[in-house]
Amino acid sequence: MSDTPKFEVIDRRKMKAEEEQSHQSEASAPAEAPSPAAEPGSGPRLVVNESSRREPEPPQAAPPATEELELPPQPTADETREQKFAYDASAQRLEDLVRAQNPAAGPQPPVTFDNLVQQLYVSAMIQMGAGTQEGQRPRVDILGARTTIDLIAILAEKTKGNLTPAEDRTLQTVLFEARMAFLELTSMINTQAMQPPAPPPPAKK
Repeated sequence: MSDTPKFEVIDRRKMKAEEEQSHQSEASAPAEAPSPAAEPGSGPRLVVNESSRREPEPPQAAPPATEELELPPQPTADETREQKFAYDASAQRLEDLVRAQNPAAGPQPPVTFDNLVQQLYVSAMIQMGAGTQEGQRPRVDILGARTTIDLIAILAEKTKGNLTPAEDRTLQTVLFEARMAFLELTSMINTQAMQPPAPPPPAKK
């Protein structure tokens, strides 16, 4: 499994200002002077740039990768409120469009904490091969499943004392079941890894 890539959240509020500044700098930049024409009859010449005469600098070590998330400045309360209003309005227009295409469809139920927990649980089980159609070989991403299960554990730790009894029961049950499935699968993988390889079939005479 490859190392976790570094993610950078871009502050989109600065994009417009940086684009305008870039256009201004390009407009004010002086035009490059044309290079002098080669002398007639002088033939090809080897041109050595001053920079190429310098001794090459030793390669610098790449900076160590960091997993810290570089965040833009925190939005203000007004920005958050305006964005939430725009988001809700856009989501409502999308729902109206879907219902216009399918009048029989009712309104979408609100997203709850249980939806989040169930989504993580389903993701972990699929990564451990659940839901494979009959006759097909399950595709297992055991490292991805471990990461998803750890995310459920982090969610349980960070929300401790802030959940209803029903939400806490759902979260703890999902975490227990996902860990149990992980233990069963890794035990099966370890057993198969310890078995000697099957001998090749005898050659036909």
